Amino acid sequence: MISVNNLSLYFGGQDIFKDISFMVNKGDKIGLVGKNGAGKSTLLNVLSKNLTPNKGNVSIPNGLIVGYLTQDLDFEDGRTVIEEAQTAFDYLNTIKARLDHVDKELNERTDYETSSYLELISEFNELEERYRMSGGNDVQSEMSQVLSGLGFTQYDFDRQTTEFSGGWRMRIELAKMLLKKPNILLLDEPTNHLDIESIIWLENWLKKYNGAIVLVSHDKFFLDSITNRTIEVAFAKINDYKAPYTKYLDLRKDRIEKQIQAKKNQDKFISETKVLINKFRAKKNKAAFAQTLITKLERLEIIHVEKEDVGSMQFRFPPAPHSGKLSLEINNVSKSYDDLKVLTNLDMQIVKGDKIAFVGKNGEGKSTLAKMVVNEIDFEGEIKLGHQVKIGYYAQNQADFLDEDITVLQTIENAVTEHTKSNVRTILGSFLFSNDDVSKKIKVLSGGERARVALCKLLLEPYNLLVMDEPTNHLDIQSKSLLKKALLNYDGSLIVVSHDREFLQGLSEKVYEFKNQKIREYIGDIDTFLSEKDLENFKQLESSQKDQKVIAKDKNQEQLSYNEKKKRKSDINKLKNSIGKIEKKIEQLEIVLKQKDTDLSDPKKFKELSSDNNFFEIYKQEQNSLKDLEKKWSDQTEELERIL
Repeated sequence: MISVNNLSLYFGGQDIFKDISFMVNKGDKIGLVGKNGAGKSTLLNVLSKNLTPNKGNVSIPNGLIVGYLTQDLDFEDGRTVIEEAQTAFDYLNTIKARLDHVDKELNERTDYETSSYLELISEFNELEERYRMSGGNDVQSEMSQVLSGLGFTQYDFDRQTTEFSGGWRMRIELAKMLLKKPNILLLDEPTNHLDIESIIWLENWLKKYNGAIVLVSHDKFFLDSITNRTIEVAFAKINDYKAPYTKYLDLRKDRIEKQIQAKKNQDKFISETKVLINKFRAKKNKAAFAQTLITKLERLEIIHVEKEDVGSMQFRFPPAPHSGKLSLEINNVSKSYDDLKVLTNLDMQIVKGDKIAFVGKNGEGKSTLAKMVVNEIDFEGEIKLGHQVKIGYYAQNQADFLDEDITVLQTIENAVTEHTKSNVRTILGSFLFSNDDVSKKIKVLSGGERARVALCKLLLEPYNLLVMDEPTNHLDIQSKSLLKKALLNYDGSLIVVSHDREFLQGLSEKVYEFKNQKIREYIGDIDTFLSEKDLENFKQLESSQKDQKVIAKDKNQEQLSYNEKKKRKSDINKLKNSIGKIEKKIEQLEIVLKQKDTDLSDPKKFKELSSDNNFFEIYKQEQNSLKDLEKKWSDQTEELERIL
């Protein structure tokens, strides 16, 4: 499908790629791996023809449709969701624009008998036929179906894209790519800003996608789930392995071990041959034999052991300063944006040394609460810091706050304190910035390199409460592992907002799920949370807890009159029966919707379902019914609690 031939690329005298060649075949699902700054995103730019190499070429067949999801989303202000989706139809939009222009000119002109007017009529008819044959009349229907399949409501269609969180903007980009019906997908960190449920949905869709994929990701689970081939980018070269990420690591280790052994054998052979040459070259009757050995050595292809790009960050968070036992207290906190309620009446306490993870769907308020804790946005209620608590904050877009026009060294020098001033270059070296690297301007750094600079700034002062919002975005796999290790050794309190399952494994002691303006606490790490979400029905668990409260409290009601007790018991039974019926309906409807969501993530089934004009209407009705049932369940359980 795509052929890369002897491609070389360099910036400012530095080789990014040197004489690399490979092919992307139909059905290939390729993971591009390598450390931050190795050139992965640059290679995607070359494959998408957004960047021209200095040497060699990229051959793409005519008519091949390429879908390219960039790492940094770039939305234009003033567009609604449906208008953004419309941009996926560039070819049709061009025809439609010309069609509207010709139609307007025909309506304004009166020279009906002239040849130019007749030519306009002919062009109009031709354009109209091309538009119809290319599916122009079905565009609105297709957009509605795809956006609905990705979770957008009819109400969302006319909302400005700037109203949505990063994860939902990513879905808009995915919708645009699906509408293009590409033959090959180029995906640069597609899981950045996506919540865990969205990542799982995307995994399922990509696993069933029939086209080719070239994927840059630092999520090992995601890579192993999707890819069947791994291309490693290192030292301006590539190494191609026909295996997913974890298997690639084993194959690479085995390959290097064999190279080392082969190199030892070759070195031994060369050494022994040189001894023979020196022994026989002075003897007349053996001179010819010695020359044969010399020629043999000259023609020998020297084995080079593949170098590993093993440079890694080395750092620890400064010891947390002394503070009180309670790090943070949140009392009756709420947050709204105009008529949109995000969080309602939250209460939470964080004790010194707690490590807590915030998880949940995008838009449920995880980052909002993090910003409220660091006093970045207004809110209702009370958030109190404990005695002598000092907060360190790493924002989701922390790297965007760096001044692009100054160097790495200047950035850190501007942020140092008296205690760290003498150690600037040492600190930068621990974050893999040494020699000429410190003189690079921020604007030429990759996303991962910028993230390392932002992390470096965070270590310049000691904190006893760290609030980190998506800290793993853009970090390579090894850097993520080292950050996790540093956080495990950190002796202060931690709040981390993350979608990265592997990063959260074993990191947190509690998980708070954000859902429906509320939070729910799970004791344990992300595995505990996901396990409980799979094994239990949340509503049934809540109901069983209420049943236990009913039994306990009934014993304390003997002072009530007989009639009061009888009426109260009748009301309780009615509510419990009603709640039970609602729960069964909710459970049945969730099973139906879960199956439909699974079908929608399958490209083949999605195409079949799209042909049914009633499917998405029914799907929307079922979603609304579920919301109504959940509201009814919530009202009745509150009523039951009031009676109890």
